[in-house]
Amino acid sequence: MSEHSSESTTLDESHPAAEDVQSDSEEGAMAQESPKNSAAEIPVTSNGQLEDSHEHSFNKDLKRSLPVGLGLSETKITSHGFDSTKEGVVEAGPFPGGKAQQKSGPVVLAEEVKNPAMEKLELVRKWSLNTYKCTRQIISEKLGRGSRTVDLELEAQIDILRDNKKKYENILKLAQTLSTQLFQMVHTQRQLGDAFADLSLKSLELHEEFGYNADTQKFLAKNGETLLGAINFFIASVNTLVNKTIEDTLLTVKQYESARIEYDAYRTDLEELNLGPRDANTLPKIEQSQQLFQVHKEKYDKMRNDVSIKLKFLEENKVKVLHNQLVLFHNAIAAYFAGNQKQLEQTLKQFHIKLKNPGADAPSWLEEQ
Repeated sequence: MSEHSSESTTLDESHPAAEDVQSDSEEGAMAQESPKNSAAEIPVTSNGQLEDSHEHSFNKDLKRSLPVGLGLSETKITSHGFDSTKEGVVEAGPFPGGKAQQKSGPVVLAEEVKNPAMEKLELVRKWSLNTYKCTRQIISEKLGRGSRTVDLELEAQIDILRDNKKKYENILKLAQTLSTQLFQMVHTQRQLGDAFADLSLKSLELHEEFGYNADTQKFLAKNGETLLGAINFFIASVNTLVNKTIEDTLLTVKQYESARIEYDAYRTDLEELNLGPRDANTLPKIEQSQQLFQVHKEKYDKMRNDVSIKLKFLEENKVKVLHNQLVLFHNAIAAYFAGNQKQLEQTLKQFHIKLKNPGADAPSWLEEQ
């Protein structure tokens, strides 16, 4: 009895060994039949998990072997331990944490929605920054600390223009005063002539004397009206030259000076950045400052060219206008005080001046339309 039990025990102990041998032989046969691939060489750690570096290499090789039509964003590769039934399984579907791509139909890219409020805020920000830079530049120049760009020839022409404008304004003011006084004198002479004429009719003994004086005052009033027309034409032409032509040129000069201040402000900023260190933080600022400097330099050059052209045309126009108006003024004054009514009338015809009839100072409603 004891022998039988011992034999059975021996057979039981040897049975696992036979299974191990059989298992080893089966694994060898499978290794010979199946071709070698990268997955067969994946090492496993002590706890049965794949190493990270080799797992990444395996996933990369497997993605390359997928069909072209299957997007990588739609593929999920899972690897588990060797004791799992899903070892090396490739699952198709949305990638965790991502969005599935549209597989058919045109791809429509939504346009970026523009916010008017944000655009206005950006414009206000740029305007405020530009105002700050220009104010700082002006203060620096007044304190003698900042440098300013000066075009000596152009600045001299602008100074002469401003000085001439003041002198022309003074001439215009005096001519207007002369016109007002002459108008009052002509009005008084006309009234005096009417009074002499009335007395000439009522005073028989002084009829001729009152009549002579009445004719003289009316003659002077008529010549005064002719001279007044010439002076008013002179005033209108000089007023147009001073308050329109010269003023328009000075407006361009103001724009040029503003462009010059902006140019110097951004030039100063660029010079300060170039004097500082050059690193990853300052290089983008230097590049942006260089672009802004170039934009304002082009604007400054354009405005300087515009001012030069306008000054040239203004000088030509001023000489032509003032030459004609000064000749008119001289001939009219000389003819009036010489009592030469014929020459005075010819002067007005030469310059195509039409006199208004007495009492027709206000234009009719048809002329106002």
